[in-house]
Amino acid sequence: QVQLVESGGGLVQPGGSLGLSCAASGRIFSIYDMGWYRQGPGKQRELVATITSSGTADYADSVKGRFTISRDNAKNTVYLQMNNLKPEDTAVYVCKLRFPSTSYEYWGQGTQVTVSS
Repeated sequence: QVQLVESGGGLVQPGGSLGLSCAASGRIFSIYDMGWYRQGPGKQRELVATITSSGTADYADSVKGRFTISRDNAKNTVYLQMNNLKPEDTAVYVCKLRFPSTSYEYWGQGTQVTVSS
């Protein structure tokens, strides 16, 4: 089993910044992808950003140029730096870990991000 614990959410004003982190523990193979998803009020869950074991990142168009995903493989942790936040970024942000070799996926519990003045 794999456990994911997110941290770093909170309330921020429009234009502000927040950093999220997600630490993975348990039975973790050496090759795994990690990603951030979000679900806003009344919306479906959507992809925010993903990053492979080798560091290749991909972003949703809505966050390109504002969000940066990174990872520390030694700590089994993925980060999401969010800058120039907008009210529409308000959502529960959830971390996912996926093993490409088996397609198994694990999800965190989520952390609330609220962008409001």
